[in-house]
Order: sequence, then C-alpha cells, then structure tokens
Amino acid sequence: MKNIYILLATFVLSIAANAQHIPANKQTKSILILNATAHLGNGKIIDKSAVGFKEGKIILVNDAKLIHASTALFDLVIDASGKHVYPGFIAPNSTLGLVEVDAVKASNDESEIGEMNPHIRSIIAYMADSKVVETIPSNGILTAQITPRDGVISGTSSIVQLDAWNWKDALIKENDGVHIDFPLVYRKTGSKFEPGYVIVNKDYLKQIENISLFLENSKAYLAVTSKGVNLIYESMRGLFDGTQTLFIHANNEKQIVDAVNLFKKFEIKKMVIVGGYDAYKTTDLLQKNTVGVLLRRVHDMPENSDDDIDLPYKMAKLLLDKGILVGLENSGSKERMSTMNLPFLAGTCAAYGLDKEQALQLITLNTAKLLGIDNRCGSLELGKDATLIVSEGDALDMRTNKLTHAFIQGRMINLETHQTKLYNKYKTKYNQK
Repeated sequence: MKNIYILLATFVLSIAANAQHIPANKQTKSILILNATAHLGNGKIIDKSAVGFKEGKIILVNDAKLIHASTALFDLVIDASGKHVYPGFIAPNSTLGLVEVDAVKASNDESEIGEMNPHIRSIIAYMADSKVVETIPSNGILTAQITPRDGVISGTSSIVQLDAWNWKDALIKENDGVHIDFPLVYRKTGSKFEPGYVIVNKDYLKQIENISLFLENSKAYLAVTSKGVNLIYESMRGLFDGTQTLFIHANNEKQIVDAVNLFKKFEIKKMVIVGGYDAYKTTDLLQKNTVGVLLRRVHDMPENSDDDIDLPYKMAKLLLDKGILVGLENSGSKERMSTMNLPFLAGTCAAYGLDKEQALQLITLNTAKLLGIDNRCGSLELGKDATLIVSEGDALDMRTNKLTHAFIQGRMINLETHQTKLYNKYKTKYNQK
C-alpha cells in the first residue's frame, strides 16, 4: 500500500513539474483581424473580412473594404491575408479534464457510484490544467461541455472554455443540463470485427418504470414546500422549469421514441438526443417535439449488417434535411485525446452531402443552440464572446488545419503545448525543416 501512495505522489509531482502552460491574461488591447476569409458560423462568408473585438466581445464584423478609416481605432491589427477566421469549435458531451490517466484510478473522476445521480456536478471535478486539455485548442476546439458518465442519471454537466487556471475561471455556463442514459433495448456481444449474438434486455420495461417513478417523485417533491431539502430531487428542478436541458443518451429507434414520449409526459421542456444512431428514423417525432440531436462520432462503422456502408457519414445530412437541429459529439474510445478530431468529423459530413458552411455549423452555432449558449458562442456576430481562431487553410481538413492564432473571450491564447515542444525538439535533432 505504501508503494502505491509513493507512485501516486510521484505521478502528481511529475504532472505539477511539467505544468508549464499559462492561461492568457484578460484582453486589454483592442484587436482587428483583417483580410481573412471569415466563416461566420451562421452559414455566411465574408471573403475579405474585418473582425474586431475589444474587452472580450466582438465589436466589428464587416467587409475589410468598408472599414479602412476604422483601423486606427484598434490597438493591434493582424493582417490575415490568405487565411481563414472561424468561431471557436465546441465539443459537447466530453469528459475532458475529468480523467488524466486512464490507468491511474485516482485521476479518474468521470463517474460516481449509484444509479440516480442528478446532484453530481461534473464541474467541481474538472481539472483546468489537465495536460490533455492543454492540447485540444491547437485544432480549434475552444469550448467544451464537461459531462459525467455511468448510472441511469449520470449527473449534471457544465460548459467551460479551455484556457483557464481552475474550474471557476473556466465556467461559461454552470449546470446546463442533466444526462440520462436511457435503458438499452438489446446489446450485442463480440465486436464489429467478430460479431457475436444479440441479447435482449428483459428488464427494459422495468427500468423505464424506475425512471418514471423517479420523475414522479421528483415532481411531487418540487410541487410542495418542504422543511428539509432532498438534494437529489432538488437537482431535477431545472428540467421541470425549463432552465436546464435534458440530454437523453440513446441510439436505438425504440429507445429514442420511448424516451421522448416518456419525458414529454412529464412536461420536460428542453430535450436533446445524444448519440442518435437511429434518429433519422424518428425525425417526425423529433421535429414535432423540437428535439435536437448531438450526433455520435461519425468516423465509425455501420451498426447493422443491412445499413449503408456510409450511413454514419451522411447521418447529419439526413437529419438536417428533415429540419432537425444537429450538432456533433465525439464520445467513445479514447475520446479525450481524440477530441482534437472534432473538426475533421464535420469535414467528413461535408464530403457526404453538406456544404462546408453547414458542416461548420455542426460544431459551432448548432451545438451552441443545443447547449443554450448561442447568445455568447458559436458564431462571429456583434456582442458575442470573441472566441475565434485563425487558420492557414480550411480548418475542417486535417491537411490544412494549421492555427496561427486563437482567442478565447478576446484573450490571445498560447497554442504551444508539450506535444509541439517535443515535435520542435526532435525536428531539430533530425534536421527536419
């Protein structure tokens, strides 16, 4: 036991010793980015743009030809000719900052014991100076929804920006929603490479009844004034009064239909499907109830033998064509480090039916709307946070996603990480240009 504590202490000290990334200071000088192609995130493009911001807020979005007299009003002018400006990308349903090293149990805070945990707040476990978090902005992801895992009701998520000293500095929206893993109708054994067989969940209806009973008890508790406080039921208040969103983690068609009908019965106002593999089969129900979808990782194989081979790639197109609000999420194997691939998921959607600006919206404005932060993030518009990136080329293409600048709330952040330091070190060693 003593040796284990020594190992853990050594691990923590090594992390602290290598923690060299320093969050940027608050914006003090006004900045103007000139002559870049601006992708506003709302479907519009300005070929030669002028994007200006001051005190963390965007104060100018225009054609550069129209504002030459205004350049003197800015303290710093960045000529971005030939480059591209985008709103910062948003990663929903993420466990960034909740797990540092999978093999070290003491660094894993993504889940809690128990089944009904709406009172578990992921934000207080968020490690802003995580070495993994440090690497993510280099591909343009500047905002994330930090989400707990496991149980039936996993807990409550919060939304953060990814350049902060601690979780309080990082907060954009606290306790934005409650996450429910809807019971599985069936599960498959084996793998996609060596399929096994299907096991039907015989307890499916009973598990739904348990959720229904919990909702009934929560609603009954909230309907009366009580001398004592039941923290678990109290944590459900936001779902019933509309101040929080219910995120339903479900993929199967029957799951989605049963979930929407169940929560509609309890008059829950805001619902979003997370995963949604079969969501394209339920578009009438989703549209009728104004339910959006955070679509599961699209770089994946089809689930069923009779699915189109390219179904995961074109799911976003199928849903958008039916009027469903769609964003992209990236949960799954190695999800924290592969968060960097989020813009390339959108790029794949662009290759399978969407135009580039529609694909961009999947990781900017659409996601911001689904998370309830579109008044601050998701597009380059007046009055919104100056959270944006400048890329040498198309940021949805892994070959040309090369950031030269990134700003969070107007702060120019440092894009150098321990990974780029190692890259530069060994590039020099082997005389690479």
